[in-house]
Amino acid sequence: MQFQDWLRSLRFSGGDSKSEVDNLKTLLPSLPSSFSLSSIIGLGALASLTTYWLVTRPRPIQPPCDLQAQSIPVQGDQSCRRSALLKDDNLLEFYYEDTKTVYDMFQRGLQIAGNGPCLGFRKPGEPYQWISYTEVAERAQVLGSGLLAKGCKPNPQQYVGIFAQNRPEWVITELACYTFSMALVPLYDTLGLEAMVHILKLAEISMVVCDKEDKAESLLKIKEKGVTPALSCLVLFNPFSAALLERGRKCGVEILQLSQIMVRSNINPPKPQDLAVVCFTSGTTGNVTDQQTPQTLLTVSMFCHGARVGFYQGDISLLMDDIKTLKPTFFPVVPRLLNRIYDKILGSVTSPLRRAILHYAVRRKQAELGSGVVRNNSLWDRLIFNKIQASLGGNLRFILTASAPISPTVLSFLRATLGCLIFEGYGQTECTAGCTFSMPGDWSAGHVGAPLPCAMVKLTDIPDMNYYAKNGEGEVSIWITVESEPTKQTLGTFSAIRGSFGPYIPTINGTLRIVDRKKHIFKLSQGEYIAPEKIENVYTRCVAVLQVFVHGDSLQSHLIGVVVPDPEVFVDWAKERGIVGSYEELCQNPDVKKAVLEDMTAVGKEAGLKSFEQVKDLYLHPEMFSVSNGLLTPTLKSKRVDLRRVFSEQIAQMYSKSSV
Repeated sequence: MQFQDWLRSLRFSGGDSKSEVDNLKTLLPSLPSSFSLSSIIGLGALASLTTYWLVTRPRPIQPPCDLQAQSIPVQGDQSCRRSALLKDDNLLEFYYEDTKTVYDMFQRGLQIAGNGPCLGFRKPGEPYQWISYTEVAERAQVLGSGLLAKGCKPNPQQYVGIFAQNRPEWVITELACYTFSMALVPLYDTLGLEAMVHILKLAEISMVVCDKEDKAESLLKIKEKGVTPALSCLVLFNPFSAALLERGRKCGVEILQLSQIMVRSNINPPKPQDLAVVCFTSGTTGNVTDQQTPQTLLTVSMFCHGARVGFYQGDISLLMDDIKTLKPTFFPVVPRLLNRIYDKILGSVTSPLRRAILHYAVRRKQAELGSGVVRNNSLWDRLIFNKIQASLGGNLRFILTASAPISPTVLSFLRATLGCLIFEGYGQTECTAGCTFSMPGDWSAGHVGAPLPCAMVKLTDIPDMNYYAKNGEGEVSIWITVESEPTKQTLGTFSAIRGSFGPYIPTINGTLRIVDRKKHIFKLSQGEYIAPEKIENVYTRCVAVLQVFVHGDSLQSHLIGVVVPDPEVFVDWAKERGIVGSYEELCQNPDVKKAVLEDMTAVGKEAGLKSFEQVKDLYLHPEMFSVSNGLLTPTLKSKRVDLRRVFSEQIAQMYSKSSV
């Protein structure tokens, strides 16, 4: 009744002699008599806006632990640390108790997604087509059955090679091996002929699954030399010629289309301790080594959660078009690609006014990041950053960058402009990639996060470099719980996997900062230690620089470099400095080289490089370092041994000039 009386009081009769303001004041007797109607309406609007802001205001992501203590010393040893997410020193072995192998992992995803999309592919100019979880599981079972019909044994000692580009059939072949407890051995072009022979002989591989005819031909070429006697069957994804079939027949290798071996038999799933993958890697030194990975180390994947995974068309030049079409929510990348995106954004803003607005907007978004807020719906996103976000599909929620350090400047900039969570991780092949990961809610840069709950990270002394674990610096060792004998390395129930050099930052937040790989660090003749990858990451911030290789020698007192200019901006960059010519001509122009060196020195000084860390001379090279020319690994790391060999003449010339 009181509410109805209040509503009646709002109805002002036409004969009422009071004004509307007087009537309104009777409803709000506590307001001062001097308040006008416009003031009251203004207060109401302000209250409404305040309420709306309180409801819709951006909220920071709540971190899962204290960001000032992201890792904890193990048994009081400051040099050995574990994740703060763990209750005690016992490492996490399985995320789900019913998921202890890769086969279990996919089966869990199958239960979640059912007929939902699993693997995606597309043809030029067309949308993505999807293969369902149910169909992937069916294809994997019949392919695995076909491998058994061709003589493969359903046990972890059966090695099946795969020599193909990333595509849905690759994953189906991998799952087919796991369905019948067979171990997969990936092969790839950049290993080289000698390494390929070594792998085929060492693993006694009889069956290899390929994608294209040219890869099958390279395997037949090896077989014809008589150095891989075990090789007896090739299965191709793509159609092949009669000539290939005849060539295989002559050297005793049966060649089949994928569809020809599709049969069905009962599954034989693996046990957690069974071997899953034997991964041969040349790393950055050129020496081929193998890492045998058990099922226990491969229990985290997108498929475990019923996610869909889209593949690019196979042409790197169409990658951005594939991304826009796929509209991914999760995007794993290497720093080189993020550097390119960063350079593209800055390069597209030529007007001083627009550049000033962009930097102001970035600073405002970075201020939000400082308070833990990550979003893509702010005023700045709508006005400035929406086109940038749309170029990556407009649907990104997570980006993971790994394989090499990324510049803090680039990382902070892209976190602001892309408006999504960007995590940085660190790991090695031996621990199936990840061992540290940046913590949700920690949007600082310059480190690779804290140990994951499945690993401990320990620093060990490097006496010859004067690095000691007691000072929070040294060689990084990764400790992981394993049950498979092939991965143990004399440390009881743990495996120690060494390689990179990096200091902890325990006094700040317990995260790890990687400086460089120990094997890459060298000493100059004056005794200064150099971490070349750190310097290279600084120099790639130069507008004109696409790639750089920093070289030094213990017999020399200074550094030199090999620089690949960015072909998209180099000509215009030189023209702005009054130098005209083609890309190749500019690479040979001494004035251009001087300008590039000055630019690199300025960027290095701004980044805090010491004088002995700056290159004193450089060579401009017109061809990109790539996987195909053998100067990059498949994970796009520089192959330093090969770079030194290829540019040995230029290196000698640069040092000879300085000695004159």
